Amino acid sequence: MAGQLHPRIADHVDHIVQAYQRQGTDIRSENAANGGVDFIHAERQLVVREEYLPQVQAVLQRSALAGANNPPPTVEPVTRGIVLLRFEPTADRTDGWVLGIVDEIDSQLGGGIATPNHVLTVAQGEMHPCPATEPLEVEDGIEPSPGVRRENSGAGVLIYMADTGLLPGAEENHPWLQGVSCTTTSHPWRAGVMSDADELPAKKIVDGQEIQPIDPYDAHGTFVAGVARCIAPEAHIIVGNVFDTAGSALETDLVKKLDVALHHGVDIFHLSMASPTRNDHALVSLMGWMQRLQEYKGIVCVVAAGNSHARRPCWPGAFPGAITVGALAADGHSRADFSNYGSWVDVYAPGRDIINAYASGVYTCHAAPFKGQERTFYGMAQWSGTSFSTPIVTGLIAARMSRTGENAQQAAGALLAEARAKAVPGVGPVLLP
Repeated sequence: MAGQLHPRIADHVDHIVQAYQRQGTDIRSENAANGGVDFIHAERQLVVREEYLPQVQAVLQRSALAGANNPPPTVEPVTRGIVLLRFEPTADRTDGWVLGIVDEIDSQLGGGIATPNHVLTVAQGEMHPCPATEPLEVEDGIEPSPGVRRENSGAGVLIYMADTGLLPGAEENHPWLQGVSCTTTSHPWRAGVMSDADELPAKKIVDGQEIQPIDPYDAHGTFVAGVARCIAPEAHIIVGNVFDTAGSALETDLVKKLDVALHHGVDIFHLSMASPTRNDHALVSLMGWMQRLQEYKGIVCVVAAGNSHARRPCWPGAFPGAITVGALAADGHSRADFSNYGSWVDVYAPGRDIINAYASGVYTCHAAPFKGQERTFYGMAQWSGTSFSTPIVTGLIAARMSRTGENAQQAAGALLAEARAKAVPGVGPVLLP
């Protein structure tokens, strides 16, 4: 590991690592010298471009690290052109062992052919998590901000959001969420499905009443969908629960869910994720899916830039063809201090102090400097991050589609042209709701 994690980042990473350990999966954080996360990956798992599989297997057969007496890896399909190599744990396959294997493959075959199986999460960032803040309390009955638009409805547009699912009953408490659907519930215990390893979270007592505790990231998908729906109130939104382990997922598991979503006939894919990678190589699993996406005419993919306050590319936002969204500060004219930036970020939209739908209950902060602090919510929250600037752009694309009859690519192209015409010096192209 390159360095000690900043306490705030360490709290987020520990939360994720422990969640995977409870499921029997070992993951590891590779730390950056600046106190942030370089990347997070699964132990003893390797993602490989299938066209190079024979060459990779040949390298493994010659490798002293692989070990002649160790069992060979199993090969599992991920998506078209991509496979996962899974190695059984042995005495010499210690922490970080797979990175040595990747180094050998890089040196013999070239970089980006085989990579670790990265952990993608709505909580990840090099120096800041995503979201950039933990949710903040707001007054009961407060309206969303940006507010619900009455024109440019987004009618007839289908958006798929890869996130943490939708809170049960969210549409009943937030009218602008009515009609939003979810692929799976984000709260298995509330749906009556609970494994032996799960425990019902203990209720909190507030003002003499029992209140349901709010788990970190559970309401992230609800909040993001709410922001998009305020911009395009009649768009049809499906919120996929792709981050079902502490707001995280292995890239190989996530891509399988995105493959299924391709069959919905989606106009706009919205990805709430931004991950740095080993040596800044593209996420191999997502590369295969992005290539599949190009076969579908007129679709766009809108992606959060991430909250590392860094020029370093994050994925999948750095893929050509993705529309990558950074965050503006509260003044709407400068870049938020947490937002990633650089030539790979296409446009900036408001991402500081956004107010929208959240859970009702008690949230316990899990990151420094507020770790252990309890906050009480009544169905709304204030949150900051590129996760929340991105649905503004998604909503604007949907709204323009219903207004002009353009497909998603045409509408997005026109909006980006407008954003470039209004570019802010020192920031970049800007879109405002």
